Amino acid sequence: MLIAAVTLTALAAIVIGLTVPVTLPPDDPLPAPARFGLAVAAFAVAQLARLRFRTATGMISITWGEAALIVCLYFVPPGWLPAAALLGVGLAWGGMSLAVDRRPPVEVLRIAASLTAATALAVTVATALGAPLLAAPTPGLAAALIAGSVTYLLATACLGGATLALRHGVPVGPPILVALRGKSLMFVGNVAVGLAVVALLEIDARWLLLLPPPLWLLQQTYRHRLRADRERRDWRAFAEATAALNQLDERGVATAAVTGALHLFGAELVDVDVARGDGRWRRYRGDAAGQVRDREVGPPGPSTAGEHELTRPLTVGDVEVGQLRVRFPASGPPSARERDAVAAFSDALAAALHDAATHRELRLVSARSSYEAVHDALTGLVNRAAMLSKGDQSLRQLAHDRPVALLLLDINQFKEVNDTLGHAAGDQLLRLTANRLGALARPGDLLGRLGGDEFALLLTSVPVVGDRAAPMAYALRQAREIAERLAAPTEVAGVRMSVEVSVGVVVAGAGTADLTELLRRADIAMYQAKEGGGSVAAYDSSRDAASTDQLALLAELREALQTDDQLVLALQPAVDLATGAPTGVEALIRWRHPRRGWLGPVDFIRPVENSEQLGTFTRYVLDKALAVAADWTRQGLDVPISVNLSARSLLDPRLPAEIADALRRHQVPPHRLVLEITETVVMSELEVIDEVLATLRAMGVQLAVDDFGTGFSSLTFLTRIAVDELKVDRSFVIRMVDSPEAAAIVRTTVGLAHELGLRVVAEGVETAEQRLALAELGCTAAQGYHFFKPMPADKIGAVLGTLRDSAESNVFPLRADGAS
Repeated sequence: MLIAAVTLTALAAIVIGLTVPVTLPPDDPLPAPARFGLAVAAFAVAQLARLRFRTATGMISITWGEAALIVCLYFVPPGWLPAAALLGVGLAWGGMSLAVDRRPPVEVLRIAASLTAATALAVTVATALGAPLLAAPTPGLAAALIAGSVTYLLATACLGGATLALRHGVPVGPPILVALRGKSLMFVGNVAVGLAVVALLEIDARWLLLLPPPLWLLQQTYRHRLRADRERRDWRAFAEATAALNQLDERGVATAAVTGALHLFGAELVDVDVARGDGRWRRYRGDAAGQVRDREVGPPGPSTAGEHELTRPLTVGDVEVGQLRVRFPASGPPSARERDAVAAFSDALAAALHDAATHRELRLVSARSSYEAVHDALTGLVNRAAMLSKGDQSLRQLAHDRPVALLLLDINQFKEVNDTLGHAAGDQLLRLTANRLGALARPGDLLGRLGGDEFALLLTSVPVVGDRAAPMAYALRQAREIAERLAAPTEVAGVRMSVEVSVGVVVAGAGTADLTELLRRADIAMYQAKEGGGSVAAYDSSRDAASTDQLALLAELREALQTDDQLVLALQPAVDLATGAPTGVEALIRWRHPRRGWLGPVDFIRPVENSEQLGTFTRYVLDKALAVAADWTRQGLDVPISVNLSARSLLDPRLPAEIADALRRHQVPPHRLVLEITETVVMSELEVIDEVLATLRAMGVQLAVDDFGTGFSSLTFLTRIAVDELKVDRSFVIRMVDSPEAAAIVRTTVGLAHELGLRVVAEGVETAEQRLALAELGCTAAQGYHFFKPMPADKIGAVLGTLRDSAESNVFPLRADGAS
């Protein structure tokens, strides 16, 4: 419609102009056809000497149209100019279209009609202000010609901007401003050249022969200035477009790439095809209107790009990450410079897409690691650490007296399922139990697997009613319902069975205990359920001797750790059964309580192991033991000292560094320290325990297995943990004289130690008969009341010295001759 309207306007202007009467001087040396032909030639030459630059909406041409207009207004009747403009512009653009641009005929018509209409409007303005035809140069004439040139400039810019806006669906203002900004310098030169030509024609037309060289230089100046401005804008746009690619996700990178390429290359269409890691492809497409759409596509086929299209594969090394396709306007195929720019942009885009894919993988790995850190890998429920953390967080969010309930479930005969049907069946049973519990849990409840066959369910929506017994009654009902639902027959590894559980139930105010304490109470209740033969039992504080007494004990222990006279060492030597020499000393802790009197380890060790004071307590005992060992060194005694280590202490990866620091402070060699651990360590599958023990071994610290033979899997233990010493449990030593079974266990342990090159120490030796039996079985060392009771640190040095001297005096040199 716009083209039709402009064309009709141009034709109307031609018809009207040609009907206007023309009066030329009677002595005019140029006939009318010659003047008209010169006008046609002037308009054609002005278009042929064009300069072009690409914008986001297409190619814009800058010509000498204003100069041609001013010259023609001077020597050609104004009414002839629309017709001359149509012929000159049509011939010039038609020829350029055939030779270079390959523009469709309708596009050539649009350009010719637009410039003709602009010429007609400019002629109307100029002739209204003066009579330029063969007039003497005056300021008034110059003003009229300049006004006509400005009109021509504005008319051509507006018609061109309107065409680009309608074609690409963009606002009309930006293309007009771009055209005016690009033409501003050349417009001033055009007006100056036109006025200069008019002045020379008035003076002497022969002076025009001097114009071609200055005009050529001016044209080159325009081209250089336009190229410099364009390159400056292009580099700025390139930097902005590549900087916009610095996104962390695929969509952000691809969208920025499409938008940037549209603006940077003035493209009609941009496609960014992205290769996904799973073999799928996604296309992000943008058009000149700036809209970006994406959809799933197949892998790109062989490139069939035409002369107006550039296709670049996006690769990083040997990895294909996508493909970039840029389609340029038909009016301006890509130049060599633009091909290089597309290549550079595609390299930056490939790196950005590769980084985004890498970042996505890192996010997935991080999310997976974060998930696995707080979830049980087998069931998908939260693990013990997350249960404690989230449980305490839930408790803190509730009112202090708001009742909550904790249900601790243990699967009965789970070990028999593992032993009979295999661990795969046990895992299936755990997953089945977790799924059923998940279906029974309500919104707001917290369900987790604590390890093994234990599950915990925290109920935070316990009804609050006037009856104080109501929360416990509600919790017990929930526990019985869960036990009944879990007992529904099911099939595990092809065997139909019923899952029976023991449930311990505890109810407390949200602010009266943390989840660790609730779990401890629920554990007591669960074992009450097992012992009572029922499936559900409520926590009974009267049956929990540690409930209040242990809390007070822990508070008093904190004070004892800050003094130097309450927690003392009792040291018991182990001796060589053959020579009587000391083989080591075990450090036992005693508590000289200011109110309760002397307390043995059985009175306070278990509460300490279940509290947050374990780390401080362990460091305290190690420090005292190493101080004693350092004193022995000064006395010339090279005897190792043994310290019992809780299994929970091995969960702390900082433990080896703390022990190394203590050894340095006391200047005790690492081999003089023996850490006694129990076989329960092997039941844990945590890598941190293996790492801590391996680090301690690498330091030179010795490891001993305490109470060997009483654990679940003694042989498995020795294959997992490299140790230096086995300590036979006192229960076997006491019964070995009267029990063939106990003697067989001791004999097997001693033989195993000899085969593995380990030391073996028998604990709890109380009689000479036990000592003799141990010696006959090949045991090399022992400790117990038969030799020495545990003694204070200030006495042990003298005892060790005596044992050493006695052992040395029992060794006699053989005679040189006649020895037998």
